[in-house]
Amino acid sequence: MELSGSEIVVECLKKENVDLIFGYPGGVVIPMYDVLQRTPEIRHILVRHEQGGTHMADGYARATGRPGVVLVSSGPGATNTVTGIATAYMDSIPLIVITGQVPVHLIGNDAFQESDTVGITRPITKHNFLIKETHEIAQTMAEAFHIATTGRPGPVLIDLPKDVQIGTAEFEYPERPHIRGYKPTVDGHFGQIKKAAEMLSSAKKPVIYVGGGAIISDAADEVGKLAHKLNAPVTTTLMGLGAFPERDPLALKMLGMHGTWFANTAVMECDVLISVGARFDDRVTGRLEDFSPHSKKIHIDIDPSSLNKNVKVDLPIVGDVKNVLEELIPLIKRADTEDWLNQIDQWKREHPLTYESTASVHEDGLSGANGQTPNPPSQELPIQAQYVIEKIGEMTKGEAYVVTDVGQHQMWAAQWYGFSNPRSMITSGGLGTMGFGLPAAIGVQLAFPDREVILFTGDGSIQMNIQEMATALSCRLPIKIVLLNNGFLGMVRQWQDLFYSKRYSEVDLRETNPDFVKLAEAYGAVGIRVFRNEEVEDAWQEAEKITDRPVLLDVVIPEEDNVYPMIPAGAASHEMLEK
Repeated sequence: MELSGSEIVVECLKKENVDLIFGYPGGVVIPMYDVLQRTPEIRHILVRHEQGGTHMADGYARATGRPGVVLVSSGPGATNTVTGIATAYMDSIPLIVITGQVPVHLIGNDAFQESDTVGITRPITKHNFLIKETHEIAQTMAEAFHIATTGRPGPVLIDLPKDVQIGTAEFEYPERPHIRGYKPTVDGHFGQIKKAAEMLSSAKKPVIYVGGGAIISDAADEVGKLAHKLNAPVTTTLMGLGAFPERDPLALKMLGMHGTWFANTAVMECDVLISVGARFDDRVTGRLEDFSPHSKKIHIDIDPSSLNKNVKVDLPIVGDVKNVLEELIPLIKRADTEDWLNQIDQWKREHPLTYESTASVHEDGLSGANGQTPNPPSQELPIQAQYVIEKIGEMTKGEAYVVTDVGQHQMWAAQWYGFSNPRSMITSGGLGTMGFGLPAAIGVQLAFPDREVILFTGDGSIQMNIQEMATALSCRLPIKIVLLNNGFLGMVRQWQDLFYSKRYSEVDLRETNPDFVKLAEAYGAVGIRVFRNEEVEDAWQEAEKITDRPVLLDVVIPEEDNVYPMIPAGAASHEMLEK
């Protein structure tokens, strides 16, 4: 069967069971859009900016485990995806990014809206392709999906010249591509697994340290079985939140720069530390030479380049986390950890995660541009971001999909929501991308239209991709946006507060912030302003009644609240600031 290149691309997407793509049309992808217009099996979401579209596909992929697909034009359309691609790459998220390109004979001639998309994105993709012949499309598409979703997942880009889209070729989709030199190791070495079992079973003070790899591998059940059979405490990274229920008695919650005191102390004092799909990121380890100095270290990861990359380990195991744990768990014997768990319980009592009841604010309150945002009723704001997040966690029973932007609100959400399920925390970890939240929440809500999706964001982050509110409205998505509004770039302000003698440089947004309630209403969404703790429950219940459009809660919080605990940059885990 002979088809045009554009028709072949769409047929390949259908073969890969793609039913949703995010995109923005432009000159060189008009042939693709012409085919999509008459392909009812694939729903196209018109985004308002290509970066937003890439984050939407990313959010969709994180929530479902399936690859997100993006279609954009050449030149600026392609370059606008770069931040989104890098965000996905850093967190090992499978994306297929299809970019239009000028005709093959014009490549390299500085043609209108030409960019070297392959060259630009090579460092931030797992692989990328420039297709120069129509008959190469089907094989390339099959390889792209295979590479993006196997081994350590990641984004794959396909650059598609316009003449290749228009040309014709016979279509036959390869069922199982075999790529020379690409054979990820998914099964761990049994000898290494046996050694790990012996090391763990004989430990007196073990800690299980779980990262995003456990979620990508769908290994949350295995993590729970390992923890309870070994009787060992579990701590998770930001990307690993939800891999182990935080209400479990063995849970230490998050470790690292803004992790719990007891998690970081347990890691410092343990005798065996097993890393399950985590990469010993600098935000976890603190000062490397002082990280977990008394422990033997086991590291399970599908990416061999991650082993011994940041921290030298005693026992590396290359393989898919789920597969390795399935072999490891039957070999595990219950460790003698009673004294260790009693010690941890004491630490939890002595150093709980906590927050103060009130905080002072600037005497002018949090007025926006031209005083559009009303001042609070008094010069004390009796509300805390932590309380708001904790209360919403209680009201949703920890069952919602939580999406965040990046900053203080992200860390507060990680600390206080209470995650119970894998894939329920959708956030930019490795790259730390402000502006990720709103589009990612759209991707999650489109994937699960009947589930609760909550976005925790800040007044800095929300404005970076606020245009995607129009996308949410056009799709009639009932996303609940909780805007923790302190009038500052909060995390940068916190660092300037603690380490730069409160010399606040270019972080004050109070005079130029819009009235976010009016802004939401201008898009057609619902806006509700919240000043006090006692208003949170009623505001949330009011928001829950809205099912056909986004609701934005403008929660006016104190300007100078900080996120604690905190490990200062360059410090060790035991040098945490608790307040």
